[in-house]
Amino acid sequence: MSWVVLGAGGFVGSAVSLALTTSGIDHVPVSAPRLTSTATSPAELVNQAALHEEVVMSLADAFQGHTIVVNAAGLATPGNLDTSRLTGANALLPVLVAQACARSGVERLIHLSSAAVQGHRSMLDESFEVEPFSPYSRSKALGEAGLRALVDGAPNIVILRATSVQGWDRPTTKALARLAASPLASVAAPGTAPSPVTSVESLADLVMAVGTHAGPVAPIVLQPWEGLTVRTVLESAGGTPQLLPAGLCRVILKAGYAVSRLTRERLHGSLRRVELMWFGQSQVRGWAEENGIRPKARVSSVLEEAGARRRR
Repeated sequence: MSWVVLGAGGFVGSAVSLALTTSGIDHVPVSAPRLTSTATSPAELVNQAALHEEVVMSLADAFQGHTIVVNAAGLATPGNLDTSRLTGANALLPVLVAQACARSGVERLIHLSSAAVQGHRSMLDESFEVEPFSPYSRSKALGEAGLRALVDGAPNIVILRATSVQGWDRPTTKALARLAASPLASVAAPGTAPSPVTSVESLADLVMAVGTHAGPVAPIVLQPWEGLTVRTVLESAGGTPQLLPAGLCRVILKAGYAVSRLTRERLHGSLRRVELMWFGQSQVRGWAEENGIRPKARVSSVLEEAGARRRR
């Protein structure tokens, strides 16, 4: 079994490459092309894909002779408002990658998506139902829809929805550690809501488990919960969060989103992070757990390390 990791130089891609190397699995890193797109529907994505034949051919050559392709490329920038770049990286590129996989005989494509596609839903699941709320989440949702629209000759495509992925050296994790140590560290009472915060190492383990699974895999796989609550996330990062009335938190968020909509959703990404800090988000017991796949929970130690480095 030989793998290709597209976007191996990025945050998730480098973790997947390291996990594969540690496990002795042959793999090849491939750089992703930079694309832009104005598509707003799966049909438009497919039409625009026809204009990038040279990209498909180049990727197909790189994929030739390999069994598994991991698409870890894309723009993981929730605050980005450049819709053309987001759509190019997170929606058009996955379609081109799938087409290249079909031409080169790849058996399974693992596409790294995001649980952000389900937005403010109280319960994350592995359904096709999405509720994107920002340019970033809409680009990710469109990428999923574009892959589902590919039927003829498409390889086995697994959409892996990562949750809030952390790494001690990731800027978002460093920001979380700073927030945990500040007076702003807070949770909505009673503070016991599950938080979808996870570690990049556990995500890499899940990618390997999906790629090496001998039987059929669900079309959408949700990254399993690592067991932290909104309170224990901040505590792991070295904070002592204060309890806020849940009603007050909801009023603040409602007002914030209203203001953000007046500024082209400029604040949506930041507000969503606050919302997750206060209320977290539940998730179903998904395909991975039902098949006995539960990567080691590491996010507590990741947050502890981020907090310790902040104090040095």
